[in-house]
Amino acid sequence: MISFALTEEQESVRTAMREFAEQAMRPVAREYDEASATPDSFLQQAWELGLTATQLAEEYGGYGSPRSPLTNAIILEELAHGDASLTLAATAASAFAYAVADQGTGEQKQQFLPALCGDRNNVATIAVAEPAPNFDIANMKTTAELKNGGFVLKGRKCFVPMGDRATHFLTIARNNGQLGAFLVPRDAVGLQISDPEKNLGLKPLATASLEFDGVVVPARNLLGGEAGVDVKRILNQSRVAAAAILTGLSRAVLDYCVPYAKERVAFDEPIAKKQSIAFRLAEMHMEVECMRWMTWKAASQLEQGLDATKAAHLARQYAAEKAMWISDNGIQVLGGHGFIREHPVEMWYRNARTLGVLEGVGSV
Repeated sequence: MISFALTEEQESVRTAMREFAEQAMRPVAREYDEASATPDSFLQQAWELGLTATQLAEEYGGYGSPRSPLTNAIILEELAHGDASLTLAATAASAFAYAVADQGTGEQKQQFLPALCGDRNNVATIAVAEPAPNFDIANMKTTAELKNGGFVLKGRKCFVPMGDRATHFLTIARNNGQLGAFLVPRDAVGLQISDPEKNLGLKPLATASLEFDGVVVPARNLLGGEAGVDVKRILNQSRVAAAAILTGLSRAVLDYCVPYAKERVAFDEPIAKKQSIAFRLAEMHMEVECMRWMTWKAASQLEQGLDATKAAHLARQYAAEKAMWISDNGIQVLGGHGFIREHPVEMWYRNARTLGVLEGVGSV
């Protein structure tokens, strides 16, 4: 029997994240979007939630709760209902930490996890996307060549979250025909980090481009050591996270449009009573539900240790397409108001478009 009921702990987490999103994220989202920056004060608030430390072992300074991709999906949806940009800023270090916790060597866990649990100023992030219009993960251009007992990295990455302050970058690169993950320090010789990028959406999120001009890292910086890691699992976790964030964003659009349509009067009646609007809102609701179930299915497979590649890819692809459709229809429901900054739907539209294209055209 299939059940979508949440555990008592998951219900508690969802309530807490929903309250934080409503009180600490939604009220400041527009201000931060206009400023194209996320203040340290917000990052401090987010760090105090323990988003990274909660699912890390106590021996590394974490709270010791079991790792749960499904709980992560619930958290990300609720936070993204407040704001997608701030969600990515608040959880960038978690993506790095969970990859190390799941597949790193004992030495790597001891080196990185206590720092990420102990001080909010210690930020690390993942570098995956590359600056090409037809970027394909399956044919990644960034390479890592084993030479003289270390790895030489060459290539470029873009849209690296929190790249302006990250101390380390978990860089996905092609190594001898296979994908590997490399722990690259910010001060590595040959690593060039750009100024913050200017993007259509997710403007408060500081992203950067990285250029690896023969960057040398020791062999011990290969995540997982000589055995390497299952890079597909890292990518699938990112896909599920993206799908969850897009679901939260889409739900925000719907939750804003429904009361607006009930209050907006045209030709002596609320526009919500017009079939064209009512049917559109109903379909938006159905798509949000579908996005959530696909995201939870992929997260559940990850939690069971299964190969979630197909489910994660489909969830992210579907969420990217439908989030764009939902946000576009949100603008249509608001009419001329949809393009005015007084309403947040145009911001969500830009965020949905930016989030939807980050992975490129390929899959692994």
